[in-house]
Amino acid sequence: MARPKVGLICGSRSDLAVLAKAEKQLKNFGIDYELTVASAHRTPKKVTAYARAAEQKYDLIIAAAGLAAALPGVVAAHTALPVIGVPIHSPGLSGHDALFSIVQMPPGVPVASVAIDGGRNAAILAAQILALKYPELRAKLKRLKKEMTKGR
Repeated sequence: MARPKVGLICGSRSDLAVLAKAEKQLKNFGIDYELTVASAHRTPKKVTAYARAAEQKYDLIIAAAGLAAALPGVVAAHTALPVIGVPIHSPGLSGHDALFSIVQMPPGVPVASVAIDGGRNAAILAAQILALKYPELRAKLKRLKKEMTKGR
Protein backbone atom coordinates (compact mmCIF):
# COMPACT_ATOMS: atom_id res chain seq x y z
CA MET A 1 0.00 0.00 0.00
CA ALA A 2 1.31 3.44 -0.90
CA ARG A 3 2.23 5.77 1.93
CA PRO A 4 1.55 9.50 1.94
CA LYS A 5 4.49 11.74 1.15
CA VAL A 6 4.85 15.45 1.81
CA GLY A 7 7.29 17.84 0.21
CA LEU A 8 8.80 20.28 2.70
CA ILE A 9 10.46 23.34 1.25
CA CYS A 10 11.90 26.43 2.90
CA GLY A 11 13.67 29.51 1.64
CA SER A 12 16.87 29.23 3.67
CA ARG A 13 18.69 27.07 6.20
CA SER A 14 17.65 29.51 8.94
CA ASP A 15 14.06 28.30 8.40
CA LEU A 16 14.90 24.68 9.25
CA ALA A 17 14.08 25.05 12.96
CA VAL A 18 10.44 25.83 12.12
CA LEU A 19 10.22 22.91 9.71
CA ALA A 20 11.77 20.61 12.33
CA LYS A 21 8.46 20.86 14.20
CA ALA A 22 6.64 19.75 11.05
CA GLU A 23 9.12 16.91 10.51
CA LYS A 24 8.60 15.60 14.03
CA GLN A 25 4.81 15.62 13.70
CA LEU A 26 4.91 14.00 10.24
CA LYS A 27 7.12 11.23 11.66
CA ASN A 28 4.62 10.71 14.50
CA PHE A 29 1.88 10.25 11.91
CA GLY A 30 4.03 7.90 9.80
CA ILE A 31 3.99 10.28 6.87
CA ASP A 32 7.06 10.25 4.64
CA TYR A 33 8.58 13.58 3.64
CA GLU A 34 11.45 15.11 1.76
CA LEU A 35 13.09 18.41 2.64
CA THR A 36 14.38 20.94 0.10
CA VAL A 37 15.94 24.36 0.63
CA ALA A 38 15.28 26.77 -2.24
CA SER A 39 14.48 30.46 -2.37
CA ALA A 40 11.82 32.06 -4.55
CA HIS A 41 14.09 35.12 -4.76
CA ARG A 42 17.61 33.66 -4.92
CA THR A 43 16.94 30.41 -6.81
CA PRO A 44 13.64 30.92 -8.67
CA LYS A 45 14.42 28.37 -11.39
CA LYS A 46 15.04 25.69 -8.75
CA VAL A 47 11.72 26.50 -7.03
CA THR A 48 9.81 26.42 -10.31
CA ALA A 49 11.36 23.08 -11.28
CA TYR A 50 10.61 21.70 -7.81
CA ALA A 51 6.95 22.71 -8.01
CA ARG A 52 6.46 21.40 -11.52
CA ALA A 53 7.93 17.99 -10.61
CA ALA A 54 6.13 17.77 -7.24
CA GLU A 55 3.02 15.96 -8.47
CA GLN A 56 5.16 12.96 -9.41
CA LYS A 57 6.64 12.74 -5.88
CA TYR A 58 4.29 14.19 -3.26
CA ASP A 59 0.68 14.33 -2.16
CA LEU A 60 0.98 17.81 -0.64
CA ILE A 61 3.57 20.54 -0.01
CA ILE A 62 4.42 22.53 3.10
CA ALA A 63 6.35 25.69 2.22
CA ALA A 64 7.93 27.84 4.93
CA ALA A 65 9.23 31.35 4.33
CA GLY A 66 9.79 34.63 6.09
CA LEU A 67 9.77 38.32 5.20
CA ALA A 68 8.19 38.71 1.75
CA ALA A 69 7.39 34.96 1.85
CA ALA A 70 6.92 34.49 -1.89
CA LEU A 71 7.90 30.82 -1.73
CA PRO A 72 4.48 29.26 -0.93
CA GLY A 73 2.78 31.30 -3.65
CA VAL A 74 5.41 30.56 -6.29
CA VAL A 75 5.15 26.85 -5.51
CA ALA A 76 1.33 26.98 -5.62
CA ALA A 77 1.44 28.79 -8.96
CA HIS A 78 3.27 25.85 -10.56
CA THR A 79 1.45 22.82 -9.11
CA ALA A 80 -2.07 21.53 -8.62
CA LEU A 81 -1.13 20.03 -5.24
CA PRO A 82 -2.37 21.61 -2.02
CA VAL A 83 0.21 23.98 -0.55
CA ILE A 84 0.34 24.92 3.12
CA GLY A 85 2.32 28.07 3.85
CA VAL A 86 4.16 28.52 7.13
CA PRO A 87 5.04 32.16 7.82
CA ILE A 88 8.34 32.53 9.68
CA HIS A 89 8.96 35.05 12.45
CA SER A 90 11.44 37.76 11.55
CA PRO A 91 12.56 41.00 13.20
CA GLY A 92 10.66 44.15 12.43
CA LEU A 93 7.14 42.92 11.79
CA SER A 94 7.38 39.73 13.89
CA GLY A 95 6.41 37.53 10.96
CA HIS A 96 3.23 39.41 10.11
CA ASP A 97 4.81 40.45 6.82
CA ALA A 98 5.22 36.77 5.90
CA LEU A 99 1.71 35.91 7.09
CA PHE A 100 0.11 38.67 5.01
CA SER A 101 2.20 37.71 1.98
CA ILE A 102 1.11 34.08 2.18
CA VAL A 103 -2.61 34.74 2.62
CA GLN A 104 -2.81 37.46 -0.05
CA MET A 105 -2.37 35.24 -3.09
CA PRO A 106 -3.93 36.27 -6.40
CA PRO A 107 -7.09 34.54 -7.64
CA GLY A 108 -6.41 30.97 -8.72
CA VAL A 109 -3.32 30.56 -6.53
CA PRO A 110 -4.63 29.47 -3.14
CA VAL A 111 -2.26 28.75 -0.28
CA ALA A 112 -3.53 27.48 3.07
CA SER A 113 -1.77 29.10 6.00
CA VAL A 114 -1.05 28.37 9.62
CA ALA A 115 0.19 30.56 12.46
CA ILE A 116 3.59 32.23 12.42
CA ASP A 117 6.23 29.54 13.08
CA GLY A 118 3.40 26.97 12.99
CA GLY A 119 5.33 24.04 11.58
CA ARG A 120 3.57 21.52 13.81
CA ASN A 121 0.14 22.84 12.84
CA ALA A 122 1.12 22.64 9.19
CA ALA A 123 1.87 18.93 9.64
CA ILE A 124 -1.43 18.37 11.44
CA LEU A 125 -3.33 20.19 8.68
CA ALA A 126 -1.42 18.13 6.11
CA ALA A 127 -2.50 14.92 7.87
CA GLN A 128 -6.11 16.11 7.91
CA ILE A 129 -6.01 16.77 4.16
CA LEU A 130 -4.18 13.50 3.46
CA ALA A 131 -6.72 11.55 5.55
CA LEU A 132 -9.15 12.05 2.65
CA LYS A 133 -6.94 9.75 0.55
CA TYR A 134 -5.29 7.79 3.38
CA PRO A 135 -8.07 7.00 5.88
CA GLU A 136 -5.64 5.28 8.28
CA LEU A 137 -4.50 8.78 9.27
CA ARG A 138 -7.90 9.52 10.82
CA ALA A 139 -7.26 7.21 13.79
CA LYS A 140 -3.88 8.87 14.35
CA LEU A 141 -5.48 12.31 14.23
CA LYS A 142 -8.17 11.24 16.69
CA ARG A 143 -5.48 9.94 19.08
CA LEU A 144 -3.60 13.22 18.80
CA LYS A 145 -6.74 15.22 19.56
CA LYS A 146 -7.45 13.01 22.56
CA GLU A 147 -3.88 13.48 23.84
CA MET A 148 -4.21 17.23 23.40
CA THR A 149 -7.30 17.30 25.61
CA LYS A 150 -5.16 15.68 28.31
CA GLY A 151 -2.61 18.48 27.99
CA ARG A 152 0.08 16.58 26.08
